[in-house]
Amino acid sequence: MIQEIPLRLKPEIAADKEKLRERVARELSLKSEDINDIRVIRRSIDARKKDIIVNLTVRVAYGDSESALPVFEPVAFNSVKDSEATVLIVGAGPAGLFAALRCIELGMRPIILERGKDVDQRRVDIANLSRTGVVNPDSNYCFGEGGAGTFSDGKLFTRSKKRGDNEGVMRLLVQFGASDSILADSHPHIGSDRLPHIIKAIREKIRECGGEVRFSSRVDGVIIEQDECGRKYVDGVTLSTGELLRGKVILATGHSARDTIRRLYAQGVDMEAKGFAMGVRLEHPVELINKLQYHSEEGKGKYLPTAEYNYVTQVDGRGVYSFCMCPGGVVVPSMSAPGESVVNGMSSSARNGRWSNSGMVVEIRPGDFPEYADRGVFELLDLQEDLEKRFFDASGRTLRAPAQRMYDFVNGRDTSSLPPTSYPAGIIPARLDRILPPFISNRLREGFRDFGRKSKGFLTNEAIVLGLESRTSSPVRLPRDKATLAHISLPGLYPCGEGAGYAGGIISAAIDGRRCADAIFSQLQSEKKRESAD
Repeated sequence: MIQEIPLRLKPEIAADKEKLRERVARELSLKSEDINDIRVIRRSIDARKKDIIVNLTVRVAYGDSESALPVFEPVAFNSVKDSEATVLIVGAGPAGLFAALRCIELGMRPIILERGKDVDQRRVDIANLSRTGVVNPDSNYCFGEGGAGTFSDGKLFTRSKKRGDNEGVMRLLVQFGASDSILADSHPHIGSDRLPHIIKAIREKIRECGGEVRFSSRVDGVIIEQDECGRKYVDGVTLSTGELLRGKVILATGHSARDTIRRLYAQGVDMEAKGFAMGVRLEHPVELINKLQYHSEEGKGKYLPTAEYNYVTQVDGRGVYSFCMCPGGVVVPSMSAPGESVVNGMSSSARNGRWSNSGMVVEIRPGDFPEYADRGVFELLDLQEDLEKRFFDASGRTLRAPAQRMYDFVNGRDTSSLPPTSYPAGIIPARLDRILPPFISNRLREGFRDFGRKSKGFLTNEAIVLGLESRTSSPVRLPRDKATLAHISLPGLYPCGEGAGYAGGIISAAIDGRRCADAIFSQLQSEKKRESAD
């Protein structure tokens, strides 16, 4: 028999296989030896009270059932080498890679065009950035195989379950090498040390099945044609080399391809300003966050993971919230061009670093900065770009990050000395409360006070705010038809993922990539039917 049961357990029981087995047997009025297999299918931590509880849902096989519970049935990918249907995919981030996998499932041949390098060569450029401060505009923390998430933590938490097959994406990640624990954890995480290997395995499968993955292949524009009725449509892309490729196009550039967005706009591709969020990175000693979240001077103890937090509040009509929280992680430089100062966070699978950091950001909507109103669709993109330049100037035009102690930021004071930090290039004292526009700094100040009231000890001068967290999502959206997912005025172009304004992380981007592949398949089927009817 196979049965699912919910459990509320002490951490030391949830972490011990034998103790868990004994507890499950007791719940089912069985002997421990009667149980054939136990698989955890959902896991979360309830740390709201001093006595911390681990919530588990387990699937149990006992009696005459199978001796082992299968994780899932892997997807079979067949060759598309001879397929007549070719799909051009711009970008090898999660949206592009998962769009390509879905294309193969549907019998279409994907060609991925990535401006950056593969993960191994990209790692060299990232190391060079940290060592010399020189930014390769096509290979950095934002651009390259796997997209921005490859080297910025690999968190898989999503609120996008209504957008598509969240579980299907998770299973594919496990199929390509991720731990099956991500299928159960409420806040699944792969880690920047493991995600590159998974990305490489996906690339190898795409090529093995007859698809293409081209690196150092920057797309500079789309090919716009007209049908017999004069209606415009997209029929391919133009590469920076001048090469033309024909086919339907999934545009999955990621949130930082501002140059590509501007080129497309110059071509007449309709787009609109979109709200996003900006702020700072906030870094605490890891022991402090563990003590606060687990209500204990001993911190997390032996049986709990490095503590996470999630804060959100409203200040003067705008959300202020934590973003991309990295327990036991490091802060990294995330600029994608010279003359910018941007930071992000990442952590390894072990999450065993000395600090914990998080983006702390303020919601921004079109119209919030009247001085940018004349920029049209680029009002918030220009704001983002200008603030990154302002922070670069505040850094002394170096890779160092401007920084201020948290309590000094809230109280509008200079910081005379800074504590150690995980940021590899170092930090420099600066008045971030003044460098940021008052619209952002005033709301962050009140947000920090509110978070300090909710968790006494969180607002402290042991913590620092550093750098500009500006790449939370794209400040531009390419509008698309809700039914077909094609661009509203240019059929044949499928805006996709974060860069087009339809996702906010690895999983939601992957889901959107798969949806766009499905939409193209449906369109091709419709075209075939029309041709047969004619």
